[in-house]
Amino acid sequence: MSTQHALLISLIEAPSSGYDLARRFDRSIGYFWHATHQQIYRELGRMAEAGWIAAEDAPVANGTASGDKKNRKKVYSVLPAGRAELARWALLPCADLNQREDILIRLRADAVIGPLGLADEMKRMIALHQQRLEIYQAIERKELPAGGRLDRVQQLRLAMLRRGIRYEQDWVEWGRELLPWLDTPAQNASAQASAHVTASPGSMMANVQGSTAQSDTARNLG
Repeated sequence: MSTQHALLISLIEAPSSGYDLARRFDRSIGYFWHATHQQIYRELGRMAEAGWIAAEDAPVANGTASGDKKNRKKVYSVLPAGRAELARWALLPCADLNQREDILIRLRADAVIGPLGLADEMKRMIALHQQRLEIYQAIERKELPAGGRLDRVQQLRLAMLRRGIRYEQDWVEWGRELLPWLDTPAQNASAQASAHVTASPGSMMANVQGSTAQSDTARNLG
């Protein structure tokens, strides 16, 4: 997903000024796709030049535009060309379904030259994912109507939210399972591994990659 397409989604949901859009982005799509406020303003200019969005002066309290031209707030809305571009992009095949995180590269280094002392970093990341999980669960409780049925839009929004919940739950569980190995000295870890694994390093890596692929597939279908 590009930042421009993420912004188109936000502006279709609610036309906004650049400032309001940046704040709203942080509390919604920003959990899934990061963009700085400076980047958001820059992309808004490019999208306007491309004819995807238009900016109008925001009305003041009495319904008329502010008289101070320099300090007028601009409200951005999506034009038909912007909607068409978003639809075109949404139908493109996904480029990559794999989650690529640098913690995996660090773990690979720890396996080769460790132990490097990654336990504290893993604990920090577990705490961050747990915090994100609790945010998503709080939003889920707020979004669910008491005893009411969900319409199509609500069902799709809830499905997106629950995808995030499942990902964070999986990350926290995976991190906690990994922690004992990060706290284990290299010699003891090797002894424990030898008791359960008799395959060669090459075949072991193939098994790990196969398991990862299966896990990714299951997560994407969930």
